[in-house]
Amino acid sequence: MREFVISVNSTVDLPKEWLEERNVQVIPLKYTIDGKTYTDMEGLTGKEFFAKLREGKMSVTSQVNPEEAKSALEPFLKEGRDVLHLGFSSALSGTYNSMRIAGEELAEKYPEAKIVVIDTLCACLGEGLLLYKVLQLRDAGKNMDEIAKWVEENKLHICHNVTVDDLNHLHRGGRVSKTTAVVGTLVQIKPIIHMDNEGSLQVIGKERGRKRSLNKIVEMAVEQSKGWENDEIMVTHGDCLEDAEYVANLAKEKLGAADVLINNIGTVIGSHTGPGVIALFFMGNER
Repeated sequence: MREFVISVNSTVDLPKEWLEERNVQVIPLKYTIDGKTYTDMEGLTGKEFFAKLREGKMSVTSQVNPEEAKSALEPFLKEGRDVLHLGFSSALSGTYNSMRIAGEELAEKYPEAKIVVIDTLCACLGEGLLLYKVLQLRDAGKNMDEIAKWVEENKLHICHNVTVDDLNHLHRGGRVSKTTAVVGTLVQIKPIIHMDNEGSLQVIGKERGRKRSLNKIVEMAVEQSKGWENDEIMVTHGDCLEDAEYVANLAKEKLGAADVLINNIGTVIGSHTGPGVIALFFMGNER
């Protein structure tokens, strides 16, 4: 049986050290802010990045192109290893398509190799939680085909419950109207967002006030996760650690999770959510 490599995009938003310890290969996206272009997971720290956004600076992101994808994957094929790539949701970026094209072209060049590129329909620590499950399967001795089958069967059970503190960033991304953003900000309306089955972010509700919105995403998770054992849940935040810890502790209590991973949202996804975003990721019946 050939060895295989697991790769992800930087939008997985897990700590760089966490990924390195587990030999996960990362193929990064890029972002441009204040006239400079950076590689996701490199350059600006989360605090530096969100400070610029709070100053009114705009961050523009760019996807991985097929040539970059080929350059990242080909060294493993040359070593005689197969590749399983867990891609950033195709509904949010063209990166998955670039990875798919690269995989198809490399398969022609290395016909003995197996290259599987999966559209996870997940983002941020949703990708991260899916990766966590995949690594469990890898460490249990499952082969690449078995793992890929599990991912396809279970990726829509990775739930993403999100709230943001500032509607203006959602407006810039085309998620809400300018009027909604202005009025909602004035009256402290906080949207409740989820990732749908097509891998898109959708506003599905609203709460008045920050604490109520944080409580709501956990309340939703309790209902969604009934019947599922969540040994690990994940929480991401846009430079608002205290709120993330509040959600993590509440979710751990309500969902009965053994462990909670908290990490700052990455610079690419954070470009679209803005500072103050909080998101909870877990396994559930439906999104």
